[in-house]
Amino acid sequence: MTAATTPPTPSTSATGPTVTEREAREVAEAAREADWRKPSFAKELFLGRFRLDLVHPHPVPAEEDARRGEAFLAKLREFCETKIDSARIEREARIPDEVLSGLKDLGALGMKISPEYGGLGLTQVYYNKALALVGSASPAVGALLSAHQSIGVPQPVKMFGTEEQKQAFLPRCARTDISAFLLTEPDVGSDPARLATTAEPDGEDGYLLDGVKLWTTNGVIADLLVVMARVPASEGHQGGITAFVVEADSEGITVENRNAFMGLRGLENGVTRFHRVRVPAAHRIGPEGAGLKIALTTLNTGRLSLPAMCAGAGKWALKIAREWSGVREQWGRPVARHEAVSAKLSFLAATTFALEAVLDLSSQMADEDRNDIRIEAALAKLYGSEMACLMADELVQIRGGRGFETAESLAARGERAVPAEQLLRDLRINRIFEGSTEIMHLLIAREAVDAHLSVAGDLIDPEKSLGDKAKAGARAGGFYARWLPKLVAGPGQLPSSYQEFHPSGHSDLAHHLRYVERASRKLARSTFYAMSRWQGRMETKQGFLGRVVDIGAELFAMSAACVRAELLRSRGEHGKEAYQLADVFCRQSRIRTDELFARLWTNTDDIDGKLVKSLMGGAYTWLEEGVIDPSGEGPWIADATPGPSQKENVHRKVR
Repeated sequence: MTAATTPPTPSTSATGPTVTEREAREVAEAAREADWRKPSFAKELFLGRFRLDLVHPHPVPAEEDARRGEAFLAKLREFCETKIDSARIEREARIPDEVLSGLKDLGALGMKISPEYGGLGLTQVYYNKALALVGSASPAVGALLSAHQSIGVPQPVKMFGTEEQKQAFLPRCARTDISAFLLTEPDVGSDPARLATTAEPDGEDGYLLDGVKLWTTNGVIADLLVVMARVPASEGHQGGITAFVVEADSEGITVENRNAFMGLRGLENGVTRFHRVRVPAAHRIGPEGAGLKIALTTLNTGRLSLPAMCAGAGKWALKIAREWSGVREQWGRPVARHEAVSAKLSFLAATTFALEAVLDLSSQMADEDRNDIRIEAALAKLYGSEMACLMADELVQIRGGRGFETAESLAARGERAVPAEQLLRDLRINRIFEGSTEIMHLLIAREAVDAHLSVAGDLIDPEKSLGDKAKAGARAGGFYARWLPKLVAGPGQLPSSYQEFHPSGHSDLAHHLRYVERASRKLARSTFYAMSRWQGRMETKQGFLGRVVDIGAELFAMSAACVRAELLRSRGEHGKEAYQLADVFCRQSRIRTDELFARLWTNTDDIDGKLVKSLMGGAYTWLEEGVIDPSGEGPWIADATPGPSQKENVHRKVR
């Protein structure tokens, strides 16, 4: 991890840009939002400062926002119950055109678009409630709506577009046009510095796009695309990765393949080739070189769509597990009364409560716009996707053989068609979508140590001069002289702290909040010690950084669960039950957190690295003998050389 620097201009080869590891980091660093103009609960948490005041009392939607949101949810629920056939979508691996047309008529394409431009203008809270509802009916439909609005054309145009662009594109996206976001390439995943798609200036009023984009969610049926392409630097052109709105039916665009996956079988995801596609300069979003910053800023709130659908999946998994465990008997009693199963049910119930708490808190904070939620949204995505996969796995285990059997097969032999195995398959992508778990660990870790890099980054940068290091040393000395003493003691050590979270007749949540406060300071001390120990090598300690982030995620989830429980109690809405759920969740979370703390320093990271070095050197190829590799022939990464398409265009227009 290095402090902010000017992004490099990558050299190019026949296959695209060639960059060093340092250059790749610098491109990513230049794209992140450097300033913290608003407070951040999660940022403070990683610094050892438990700012409960930033999240408690729990923020709530305005009455009018709630009224409009609930009214839309009622219409959406009826549509989902009567028009969406999840089994058909799974069977045919396609969302029927009539479903897509119905969503358009309902206004679901414009949930996040302002009424000024023809949309519904729902808040983030109700947009996420809608995604959870739709995602429970069909995860593929939920993914389509999410990709369209969270990262597709509406969000970047809303945040960074000109008024002319908003007038031109937002009304279409609100009612008629489906959009897609195109960043990933066959040889470019989470390392955008190697982006190969180019946008060559063509006269004074346009660009010519050339390249291939992979895993274009919605791309097979999209009408409008957000495309990230590299503009070469030249006279009059700053150059760099740039965002464009592109008409999907433009000459030179070919959807070469509709991809198929283990889950989300209705997903309209493909491979799109651009060959000399002309895009008007008026369709460029923001200045040249701002594409990655636009993408990352869009994702700050866009990532909340995934934990929304994960929370919805948790609710459904809990419902099925509860109902099944009450009727399935083994050894003379329902399986719910056997401790091995009851532990799983408790985990499902407590974690469902926590996922919804994290989602609602993050979403409401996004709506209020008083706090910087880039870390909270990233933590919600990370935590939601990881925990939902565990919950789906536990549901399959509770269902036993029926959990492994498809819904269609269950129905064929006369039993309830419960798609538990489909849930497991559908949820698995969320640990990869919009930033894999491993990338989220690094992204959040970078933000978590930003305060340290701001004052001491030059000290650990081997390329900085002695003069720069001396200045950094002076800054660091002042910062740490004020900061370190505050990590010694805090409210978490006082038995009377947070007593408002232990009302009479309710479970005690105050002692969990005291734990969060103490753990927050311990986490900050651990991070500081690691930076002192490894300095410039800190960025290579990905195992350590991942555990630091996972601890922060657990602390954030505990905080959200407690705050939500108190909100429900204050409203007279299942207060005692909410307190019990939050209490059990915190007890489970604390066990995970303590284990993560222990693994910060007692782990196999170093010897794992040594083993892998030998592995990649061929020392263990003998271990692979005695099996058959059923893989087909072909390259590991498909050729993405620019040029005209040699394949049939499989793009289809929704009718």
